[in-house]
Order: sequence, then C-alpha cells, then structure tokens
Amino acid sequence: MPLGSCQWGRPTTAVSRDNTSGPPGVSLTGCSLGGVRERPNRHDWKSCVGQPTVGSNPTSSAQGRGSKAGVSEPTSGAGFRDARCPRRRLPYWGITRAENAPLSDDAAMDLALAEARVAAAEGEVPVGAVVLVDGRVVAMRHNERERGGDPTAHAELLALRDAAAALGGWRLVGAALVVTLEPCTMCAGALVAARVGRLVFGASDPKAGACGSLYNLCSDPRLNHEVDVSGGVRGEECGAVLTSFFAQRRGE
Repeated sequence: MPLGSCQWGRPTTAVSRDNTSGPPGVSLTGCSLGGVRERPNRHDWKSCVGQPTVGSNPTSSAQGRGSKAGVSEPTSGAGFRDARCPRRRLPYWGITRAENAPLSDDAAMDLALAEARVAAAEGEVPVGAVVLVDGRVVAMRHNERERGGDPTAHAELLALRDAAAALGGWRLVGAALVVTLEPCTMCAGALVAARVGRLVFGASDPKAGACGSLYNLCSDPRLNHEVDVSGGVRGEECGAVLTSFFAQRRGE
C-alpha cells in the first residue's frame, strides 16, 4: 500500500529467494500445517505448474490454502491462479518449528518478511502477511496490486481469502494475522469482518495506519467485533524493507 515518504530505519540486506535454510530452529521438511493436508514426495511439483490442485503444486492458491477434507478446490475466482500466472514456491513454505511447536510471533514475522522481499523483487510495495491457526501457517501472501491491476490486492486481504478457503468458511475466529506493516482502513475492516482473533504487525504507518496510528478500527467497541492488536514486532526490520524499496524507486 502506498505510504509516501515515511521515515523508517536503515535498510537491511534482502534474503535470497533460493535460500532453504529458514529461520533458526525451523525445519523445512516433514511438518504439519494444521488444516493443510500435505502430500510429500507424491510427484515432482514442477510438472504441475499452473494446475489448480493442492499438495506439491506451486501455484499461489495451493501454497496459500492447502487442502481440507470436504472443501473443493476453486476453478475460478479470487482463490484461483491459472497457468498464465504461476507462482513461485517460497523457501519457507510448509514449515513449523523442528519440535512441532506453534510458531512464535517473531518466527511468523520471518515468513511475512520473506513474502515482503519477494514482493519488492516483483516491483510491488513490500508488504507480506501470514495467517496462523493454533500457531501453524494456513496462508501466506504479499501485495499484488501491480501484478493483477487490482486496487484491493493488499497482502492482508489475499491472505485472508486463502485462509478462508483453507478453513472452509469466512469466519476466521481464533486465527492470527501477522503482517509487516500496520493495516490500512480497508484491511482493518476486513479483519473485523472476518472475525480474526489477533493482529500482529511490524512497522507502524503514520500516514495510513488504521490499527492505532490514524484510526483504531480493530479495537473500536462500537463495532460488532474487536481484534487483539500487537504492534512493533520487528518493526525496524520491517520498516527498513520499505525504506530500501522506496529509496531505490526514487533513485531510478
């Protein structure tokens, strides 16, 4: 989401998209994602690029949603990406801690930052979001407004859509959304509408933030739902990714 010339910390070094080591204490194999039914080593995922299936298919719908018994895969609409728009397999996709414990806010923010850096590499404003249920990943997305020409394609909204598809319903009670930047009014409203239980964000947005900076939509007692908000988690690092991106754009 455009932020003008907000001041954040110094830029950090972007991680490689080919890195498969993951954050400390994290295993990339043989892990469980709660509601996501995995099919490890069933076949080569590269042979399925662009196919609307779940498991080893690297499309955005499969990566973000996974599969759940009784929930059919969409063949059109917001949750479907066809062969014309294949999506990469993130190095962090499908992880939990090595001891199979729920991810902490800090570890989940690692994943959101990885998504944000991919967005920057694609020319999108670098914001990444992760949805957790019981500390396990059910969806990860980043901004895709430029790619899809969609003004509503913020990372938060895309992640909420994928999470709803994975869980089989729009009520995301008990889910937590972890995002690198404080949500705007549109995304904060979506959090309330989806009945999300908890929001964790990194950098504050003094020009458009609606979760404590300009407005406080997630904690307004006049609304029919309130979201618990925790801000500033790895805020300097999240802000540095944005600062670096806009500095580079201004230099071009």
